[in-house]
Amino acid sequence: MIPDDWRQGEIAIIGLGRSGAAATRFLSKRGLSIYASDSASSAQQSAAAESVTDPRVTVELGGHDLQRIRNAALVVCSPGVPLDAAPLVAARGAGVEIFAELDLAAMFLDDTNLIVVTGTNGKTTTTALIQRILTEGGVFAEVAGNIGRPLIEIAEAGVRPEWVVVEASSFQLHDARHLRPRIGVVTNLSPDHLDRYASAAEYYDDKRRLFHKASEDSTWILNGDDPEVLSLVEGVPGQRRLWSLEQQADAWYDDIRKCLELEKDNLLERNHLALMGDHNVSNALAAALAASAVGVERSAIARGLRSFAPLPHRLEPISVVGGVTWINDSKATNVASVSVALAAMDRRFSLVAGGRPKGESFVRLGELLRQQCTGVAAYGEARSTIEEQIGQYVTVRSVLNFEEAVHCARAMVRNGEAVLLSPGCSSFDQFANYEHRGESFRQLAKAK
Repeated sequence: MIPDDWRQGEIAIIGLGRSGAAATRFLSKRGLSIYASDSASSAQQSAAAESVTDPRVTVELGGHDLQRIRNAALVVCSPGVPLDAAPLVAARGAGVEIFAELDLAAMFLDDTNLIVVTGTNGKTTTTALIQRILTEGGVFAEVAGNIGRPLIEIAEAGVRPEWVVVEASSFQLHDARHLRPRIGVVTNLSPDHLDRYASAAEYYDDKRRLFHKASEDSTWILNGDDPEVLSLVEGVPGQRRLWSLEQQADAWYDDIRKCLELEKDNLLERNHLALMGDHNVSNALAAALAASAVGVERSAIARGLRSFAPLPHRLEPISVVGGVTWINDSKATNVASVSVALAAMDRRFSLVAGGRPKGESFVRLGELLRQQCTGVAAYGEARSTIEEQIGQYVTVRSVLNFEEAVHCARAMVRNGEAVLLSPGCSSFDQFANYEHRGESFRQLAKAK
């Protein structure tokens, strides 16, 4: 049901990426007048604009009409729009209510069960794992949110799934006041996006918005090894279920027996999980707990975990060429993600790192690199910072171009070793996104 006051003026949609375009389609089909704008005018935005043929929709690319936004009935904001962007500042100044696309969708999905997954790292893998296990258990489940498909498209679908597993970034949670997950999952927390947030505390505050509509009926699946996660839920109503790699919990890893355990029962032997690194054991335990909360049987949970293959760009082994293994971890856009990747490596390797820095220090990687890394090829805008901060621990070759960095990294390893792309930075200095960067790495690996 569309609120009456939404029909009293235009809906302003800021950003015409996937989320903004989907919100535009959804609202225009319900007879609303829309002003959609984007500061960019790339091929993606142009294609989105051309796909809108409804005469009630006005599209502006390459800028925003701030007065029109001030006069809007409400604003729907895409997650990629910075919080201090001029159109959002104008909307707040005029007292116009701002909705995240995720929140808009939640308003129209009151009768759909949502599992919302957030955290700093591991969100996408955990989201996909949960959906895979639910499907294995006979539950009609789909994924949406930051994983690729806007949640508003689920609201548009004629036949809705029983459960939707939603990956939610901090950006998506910022203006999500109506989001009410039946089950919420927090994978881990560490400072991130400090190029967008003034402090880690401000970033954590957006993560805390996951619990805004918490009730006694809510179930929270939490990383019991992460003090920041446990601190985040202090005073939040609902049932808490913890997983751990360090001690017995509702789900935990038995390092002696090399088994994943669920509620004191053996669930899966570690060597049956086709994912690298302890962090992926953690993701699997989180997914198992979430599926158990839905009611999926243990045997189906184990089958789902056993059949799950690595996702693209997330510690993905892509080829072995000339005895060298190429591993694509392009999704590692922060230093914490790189730390996880380094800890997962089981052989000597060279590292490709760099891109556009996000305000983090690389110093914490030094000791991890000293152990097995044969050298680092640092590229892009972050190259000088990386060389300055970790050069005392490992050999660093500083180059401007990504392709040159990959060539340098290959020259640093021998037969039986690996080249790891785990950049620790955003991709936007030389690529459209991290997927584009990962695909470029894949093609360069094939050419070796």
